[in-house]
Amino acid sequence: MSYFDRALLAVTIIGALSGIVGSFIVLRRRVLFAQALTHATFPGAVVAALLGLNIQVGAIAACVSIIILLTLIDRLPRRGVQAATGVVLAGGFAAGVLLQALNPTAPIQVDAYLFGSVLSTTTTDLWISGVALAVTVVFMLAAGKQLLFSIFDPAGYRGAGYDSSVMDAILLVLTTLTVVTAMPAVGAILAIALIAGPAAAARLITKSVTAMVIVAPAIGVFSGLVGLVISRTFEVSAGASITLVVALVFVVCLAVSSWVTSRQRFRPKAAGENLDTGLIRIQAGAHS
Repeated sequence: MSYFDRALLAVTIIGALSGIVGSFIVLRRRVLFAQALTHATFPGAVVAALLGLNIQVGAIAACVSIIILLTLIDRLPRRGVQAATGVVLAGGFAAGVLLQALNPTAPIQVDAYLFGSVLSTTTTDLWISGVALAVTVVFMLAAGKQLLFSIFDPAGYRGAGYDSSVMDAILLVLTTLTVVTAMPAVGAILAIALIAGPAAAARLITKSVTAMVIVAPAIGVFSGLVGLVISRTFEVSAGASITLVVALVFVVCLAVSSWVTSRQRFRPKAAGENLDTGLIRIQAGAHS
């Protein structure tokens, strides 16, 4: 398998995974949290590179540390999770830059990590991506309805005797897997676009969660493949190309959604509708 074939397979798997998990991240309103994970994984990757480990192992360790930190902050009085997430986002990224500057010989390319290098995808990366996608699909088939129940009606979910923290923990695990898997393709900075963009676009043009979870992965795969072809054709960054395609698809979906909404709002009533309304008014007047 050539390097470009591996890249095509990688963006297909990552696009599908990002679309599925991204749908639940958007519905759960955890986009800022996911963005904090993408940025704060940088110091973990640098430390892993210095220790001679796979950078994705360091990224996972950093994600776990951030999740624990934000969970502890969430339990404090006068908590400010949103503000804390923003601080972690900036602080984690700055810590990674500082560690890399202090260790210039570290075997990690900052540009490749931050903006992605999907063309250098290895067979190990493909296996990690495939396992992450398989785990996600199995969970969604087994407990997807429960996760939606906990998202849309948390009080009712607890009232039914379930523990919502379990679903939250599972979603955090899936988010971590998606973030770590997407980074080789689009980088730490642009990964959030591939995670949130297809889901946000799908939400604009679908009327049900089921449809959204189907359309979002399709948009993710489409954006990944088109972005990769653009990258190869014009010899530009693959991560940036994929992100721009995601943004363009979102703009198109937004325009279509706005157009459909405006047509429904200003749609003239049919003659039968006006007649029925008039008859109702006449009957109401007669009874009064």
